[in-house]
Amino acid sequence: MSKKGWIYIAIGALTLAIILAMEYNKPNKINWYPSFVAHHKIPYGTYVLNDLMEKYFPNKVQQIQKPPFEFLTRTDSIKGAYFFVNESVSFEEAELNALLDWVHQGNKMYVASNSFERKLLDTLNLNQQNVYNNGQLEPLFYYKLVNPKINHNRVEFTKDYYTTAFDQIDTVRTTVLGQVYTPGDSTETIKKHVNAIKQPFGKGEIVLTSFPKAFTNYFILKDNNLEYTSGLLSYLDRDGNIYMDNFHKSGKSFYTSPMYLFLNTKEFKWAYYLILIGSLIYIIFEGKRKQRAIPVVTPLKNQSMAFTQTIADMYFEKGELQLITKHKIDYFLEYLRSKLHIATQNLEDETFLRNLAMRSNTELEEVKNLMGLIGKLKTKPNVSEIELKNLNKKIQAFKANVDGK
Repeated sequence: MSKKGWIYIAIGALTLAIILAMEYNKPNKINWYPSFVAHHKIPYGTYVLNDLMEKYFPNKVQQIQKPPFEFLTRTDSIKGAYFFVNESVSFEEAELNALLDWVHQGNKMYVASNSFERKLLDTLNLNQQNVYNNGQLEPLFYYKLVNPKINHNRVEFTKDYYTTAFDQIDTVRTTVLGQVYTPGDSTETIKKHVNAIKQPFGKGEIVLTSFPKAFTNYFILKDNNLEYTSGLLSYLDRDGNIYMDNFHKSGKSFYTSPMYLFLNTKEFKWAYYLILIGSLIYIIFEGKRKQRAIPVVTPLKNQSMAFTQTIADMYFEKGELQLITKHKIDYFLEYLRSKLHIATQNLEDETFLRNLAMRSNTELEEVKNLMGLIGKLKTKPNVSEIELKNLNKKIQAFKANVDGK
């Protein structure tokens, strides 16, 4: 590669390194997804809430992963308060009936959700409406608890452009716990909306709040908002068990994919990206070097045996037995010279016959018979087919002795 090419590669590598360094040191983006999952530490997770519950209600809090219907119908010994918090909590009909029956027996259901299903609202003679921030550019809502025994100031929330409230309540049976309102100018009266209530149901009680973000990490840790959340939690009995629902959640309570660990951890994520980039570079450069596979060339077949067989068939068909015999004898004598390293000038010499018998591991009489037959057929003008077959048989037997077969 030329010097100019190496300069371009160095510039590209340096640029890539700078980009990776900038991305690595870039602050993480805040995840504002409203998951409401107990172990999530993102702004709208509920890690802080569950930590507070363990402190305020020691040895009373249980984390429930099952659907409420399955949890409540498996045993009759469940007593206490069932706590739900999510952006939207919606029960199935059978599930809601099981919860209401459970509350009717003297338990408490605490639900924090932006919206509630129609059947639950009808059961409690409630209705909901959306509350907007009067067209202001910056969203701002004030939240306040109305119980004079709870000492706290109003809190501000600036992340929503609208919220929900109860615009119709059963004033005889319903107790207002909290209100929400937007700031107004000096010419108009500020209208406050009910966003938290409690209502007796049978021997038990139902608490509803349409501001679930009051229980999120972001809200609790901001300014003095903890007093507002603590005021809402004060309506839970300190003596009874509290069952924290982990089934009705917008986010996942647990992750089944191993890639979550890599993509959710900064170091693992960039190690994964570097492997992908390196693999891509390897494929590009290796693809240029190895453009295509070399075709397999089938080697030519050895046709010597076929050629020999063809010539032999021609001789045999023409009746040239004497010529075939001559070639057979010549080939055999060449075999003796190359294989046994013995001279074949005088086939009737006694010394030659003894040496041949010893080197070929053959009886002397057999060697004499074979050499005698060869000498006879060499001088005979006509050879019969039987004589040729006999010669071939003796030669094959001799070779078998030599090869030890």
